[in-house]
Amino acid sequence: MDLPYQLLKDNNVHFVSMNVTIDNQESSDDLGHHFDLANFYRQIGNGVMPTTAQINIGQFIEFFKPYVQAHTPILYLGFSSGLSGTFNNARQAKDMLMQDFPEAEIYLVDSLAACCGEGLMLLDAVDKRDAGMPIDQLANWLTENRLYYQQWFTVDDLKYLYHGGRVSRTSATVGSLLQIKPVMDVDPLGHLRPVQKVRSRRRSLTTLVTNTITNLRNQDNPRIIIATSDADDAAQAIREKILAKLPNAEILLSNIGPTISSHTGLGCVAVFSFGKTKRE
Repeated sequence: MDLPYQLLKDNNVHFVSMNVTIDNQESSDDLGHHFDLANFYRQIGNGVMPTTAQINIGQFIEFFKPYVQAHTPILYLGFSSGLSGTFNNARQAKDMLMQDFPEAEIYLVDSLAACCGEGLMLLDAVDKRDAGMPIDQLANWLTENRLYYQQWFTVDDLKYLYHGGRVSRTSATVGSLLQIKPVMDVDPLGHLRPVQKVRSRRRSLTTLVTNTITNLRNQDNPRIIIATSDADDAAQAIREKILAKLPNAEILLSNIGPTISSHTGLGCVAVFSFGKTKRE
């Protein structure tokens, strides 16, 4: 979900980490608690291609079981099933635990989102939890509203999307030659999809701002997250453009962690918000 570790800790949110391998060394994507993200970015910048691994069933059982044994209800908000088999592994882990603990309360929500799209959902869930919404109602609310979460992003180099199987070799080669900067989002099934092709970095960033503001549910004080993989100047530029039109917006700047940046490369910029219409 690519929110800062300390933010989750302060809000009593626990998480299970994916793993990333770079230069044959596997590390846990722990949201910056121990993971050296700056060094990871440097390695990518030097041309190293990382790989990622989904959370397996055993890891989920190990993560869930102490809460089940303590009779503590669980609400797990998972990475999009359209991008990873991780959520399905969580579902299988739940089924196995329910055989031994039939009274366990385990609610699973497929976010159909990635990065801070999932993170924005989490922050809204924390607000509703703290306001007293029961866990079953909260799980239903997240499921019913997940497609309202808007996720717009662009990348600076298509080779990482090609390496991760997200675009074809031809698209990556032609796009790089023509300096095409794709604007992408996440479809209703949780898959990445290209929406527009823009022929400059500046225009792609402006498009992210326009698409975000056009569909905002709350124009008074919306919560917006801007996330980047080592593109702080771009994040600040987008922040200033949004604040120029929406001065009361609550904007959180965040880093794209190793799991996602392994597939986007450096220079990815993404904007996340709660929209007035569902993704179609």
